[in-house]
Amino acid sequence: MKKKKTGAKRSDQTAGITRRHFLTTMGSGAAVMAATGGLAAEAAREPEVLKADTTAKITLSVNGRRHHLLVESRWSLLYVLREKLELTGTKVGCERGECGACTILIDNVPRYACLTLAVEAQGVKITTLEGLMTGEELGPVQQAFLEEDAFQCGYCTPGQIMAAEGLLRSRPEPSEEEIRRAMSGNLCRCGTYDHLFKAVKRAAALRKGKGGRV
Repeated sequence: MKKKKTGAKRSDQTAGITRRHFLTTMGSGAAVMAATGGLAAEAAREPEVLKADTTAKITLSVNGRRHHLLVESRWSLLYVLREKLELTGTKVGCERGECGACTILIDNVPRYACLTLAVEAQGVKITTLEGLMTGEELGPVQQAFLEEDAFQCGYCTPGQIMAAEGLLRSRPEPSEEEIRRAMSGNLCRCGTYDHLFKAVKRAAALRKGKGGRV
């Protein structure tokens, strides 16, 4: 009687399963390695960083006018506005985003010019204090600040006006709480906050044409 070669058969089957498993695993592993390798390479690819003393040609849109400038990559928008474009209505304060004296509008949103690099400000609409005037005529917010005596030393006033302007462009009829929240990023060392809040309310009325110029 011939003995069944069960052991050999099991060995072959086991070997076959192992080979298939091996090949499948290797195929999956290769795919995973290819995918993760690509992700790793993507993660390792760092964004381009300009050196501090690198110069760049940029175009800024400020108060409806285009300006072509050669700037250093480290220059803040505050520096460029004041020293290169001579728009000194934007004031230098703390230069670290705490006082709000340098507030401007970027696409109608209040921003600190001291924390914005000039090279970052391309392709957006920049509005400074000077851009709120029509010739020598004050804008509604400026007029309201004058009428409500919303300043003492006046140093923070340009930034306060720009913060109020930004609020009224998004919320034409703001509530008391919205006014306080919107103006909270601008400090007044003289403490004229009550007059500031009244000025914002007055500016809202002027913008709607309820008494005074618009």
